[in-house]
Amino acid sequence: AALAAQLSLSFAECPGTGSAQAGRAAACQGCPNQGLCAAGAAGPDPAEAAELRARLRAVRHTVLVLSGKGGVGKSTFSALLAHGLAADETKQVALLDIDICGPSIPKMMGLEGEQVHQSGSGWSPVYVEENLGVMSVGFLLSSPDDAVIWRGPKKNGLIKQFLRDVDWGEVDYLIVDTPPGTSDEHLSIMQYLSATHIDGAVIVTTPQEVSLQDVRKEINFCRKVKLPIIGVVENMSGFVCPKCKNESQIFPPTTGGAEKMCQNLNVSLLGKVPLDPQIGKSCDRGQSFLAEAPESPATVSYRNIIQRIQEYCEQHHFQEEKIM
Repeated sequence: AALAAQLSLSFAECPGTGSAQAGRAAACQGCPNQGLCAAGAAGPDPAEAAELRARLRAVRHTVLVLSGKGGVGKSTFSALLAHGLAADETKQVALLDIDICGPSIPKMMGLEGEQVHQSGSGWSPVYVEENLGVMSVGFLLSSPDDAVIWRGPKKNGLIKQFLRDVDWGEVDYLIVDTPPGTSDEHLSIMQYLSATHIDGAVIVTTPQEVSLQDVRKEINFCRKVKLPIIGVVENMSGFVCPKCKNESQIFPPTTGGAEKMCQNLNVSLLGKVPLDPQIGKSCDRGQSFLAEAPESPATVSYRNIIQRIQEYCEQHHFQEEKIM
């Protein structure tokens, strides 16, 4: 009981990564991220920050895709968000996969087996289309079945390389697919991108309480590190039988689902995406579900959500320009 009380107090008093006390407060003692937070509290190394700014200065919008729970469709959403944005051929889109231990983006984007090439200007992204480039640790493995067994510092170093050494070029949207949770990779991407800017985060959940419980933690993480929340997407939100047209709740929203959670936490609900077996099939084949099933109710939901994200980013950019 004493240990539980001590842990509860420590988590409640976390000063947040942006605080001058990050990694140094009493509540930080024993936290596995103490060293990383302490290093970030003094701000990024000036030379390193300058390198990151130089590399990312041509990135107009950056969106992080987060989820507290694994298996809620976060990488699927990241892939379809990238496809949806790149449907406008005038926009240049980049998809960065920082899920180091579970890189599924190469498979979903039809790029399995591709290799990263290096030029005088850095690593080149692997392109799905002329206006859609992808980078993932999956391109650095000799086999898709290879396990990445790395401690935090090595993962953090690779994330920095992805931002500093990849020749992203002129990019309208940089989408960052993150692993589940609120740990090393999330702190690293926030620390490194603090040298530039982030428009905000999209948080993906499913309707059941066991998922929402972890998503609430993700929302609290965003608020602690001062990461704007664009909104929440409820994935796997009901299933309409293609034969009888009856709707079933595969994951019942026993506590009100994402809608109720968003109301309670004052966060925008970007939309609900129903289950469609074709989504999984398209991802396995490395194809865009949006293009393969344009009339699906799930595609309609995705397109509405993507439009809301675009509108948020444009408004955010306009406000930043006014301040400047």
